[in-house]
Amino acid sequence: MQEPLINTQTGAEKKLDSYQIEIENQVIDINIFLDREGFSHYNLSIKNITKSTRIVLDKIREEFISQINIGTIDFSEEGSAATIKDRFKQEIFILIKRYFPRTDKRTSDLLVNELLRQNIGLGDIEILLKDDFLEEIVVNGAQEPIWIYHKKHGWLKTNIIIPTEKRIRHYSTVIGSDVGKEITMLKPLMDAHLLSGDRVNATLHPISSNGNTITIRKFATRPWTITDFLKAGTISFPGAAIIWLAVENEMSILISGGTGSGKTSMLNVVASFMPINQRVISIEDTRELQLPRELHWVPLETRIANPEGKGEITMLDLVINSLRMRPDRIIMGEVRRKAEAEVLFEAMHTGHSVYGTFHANNVKETIDRLTNPPIDVPKLTLTALGLIVVQTRNRRTGKRRTLQIAEILPTGDANVIMQFDVNRDSLVNMNDSKTMLDTLKLYTGLSKSQVEADMNEKIKILKYLVKENIIDINKVGAIFRQYYNKKMRRS
Repeated sequence: MQEPLINTQTGAEKKLDSYQIEIENQVIDINIFLDREGFSHYNLSIKNITKSTRIVLDKIREEFISQINIGTIDFSEEGSAATIKDRFKQEIFILIKRYFPRTDKRTSDLLVNELLRQNIGLGDIEILLKDDFLEEIVVNGAQEPIWIYHKKHGWLKTNIIIPTEKRIRHYSTVIGSDVGKEITMLKPLMDAHLLSGDRVNATLHPISSNGNTITIRKFATRPWTITDFLKAGTISFPGAAIIWLAVENEMSILISGGTGSGKTSMLNVVASFMPINQRVISIEDTRELQLPRELHWVPLETRIANPEGKGEITMLDLVINSLRMRPDRIIMGEVRRKAEAEVLFEAMHTGHSVYGTFHANNVKETIDRLTNPPIDVPKLTLTALGLIVVQTRNRRTGKRRTLQIAEILPTGDANVIMQFDVNRDSLVNMNDSKTMLDTLKLYTGLSKSQVEADMNEKIKILKYLVKENIIDINKVGAIFRQYYNKKMRRS
């Protein structure tokens, strides 16, 4: 197969960033720059392989393909890409030794891995997957370079081009085969995930009119913690303390926001506030949550039907099943449908603490979408919610912020307690609480002054996390465990 092309004919005007990543002993140079027309670019170059070595590798590739017709490999039958790589590794190693007889083992392994990646793996997409600064990797077809979304620089056009639509479809097949999914002309849409947890969506032409597409949302190698949120200015100390107070006192929380606003990351942060002596059941389409090991946590995942249409396990199936597992807390990846919302709110009304995400851009839109078709939950049902937390992302700067924190009034309307001030880049107080304090007093006996003292103690602990730069999810969980243990001894 023809390997992806790397286009190096772009004129740079202003260098924005540069760094290196390493994959299988290969050093990759990354350069980010603005061209003369003001477009941002992400250039990738493999440092260990010279142009002359690349020419020889092309000859080896051609000889390898002539011996093994890779184009005829049925990945759905042969097994995973990793299995197929192992099958051909020795054969490629023999060819490498013939053309490069004096190479040491490290160099031979480097060249073998390069050939395997380009011919059986995902090519240079595998390199992009190793860059921790990337959030999205997007293939729009063979007519244009791959695009990426960079955590620091936003959308960038790369210098990587996948030369044929056939090759893009091949990559989709490789991805699907590893997780038991397929993409065909009869089923031209595929939602899947890589073995690393990265979420993948793929489409085939002519459904996507400009060509076959692949969109990869990278799974965070290290989950976001409340420390990260506070350091990045995503949320304020008082805002984090309010959410912590609600979680500790078993109030249900719905996290809203647009695409890429950080809903799941906030859900992960919210879950880390949970006491360790309670049973937590999480329900997701694809595993994204990474909770502290201190927690009594049982993660559940949905499953699509097999080619015969059997064996499907839906989000609704798991929500209903979770109620039979004696949960103290239920975490739902995303509320999308009426039946899911009805079961979820019923769980809240029967005394379970429930946490989930929802696609809406602000508090008002969240309530409107929940209480109108197609979800159409009765407005008074919303009173089971303790808080609505809305996340947003500035598409120009890429910054994620908590936009609003609101409580639900007895009427089902919202009272916004805190709201993001764009000019001050800060979460500021909007209205005094009308129901949260009353709820706490009813169930815990805490007075307003006691709640304020508790909030101040939480803010002190949160500031300690930031000062000591405690960002590991398990170390953060250990701090919260100590907090709850100390509180139990006092009571």
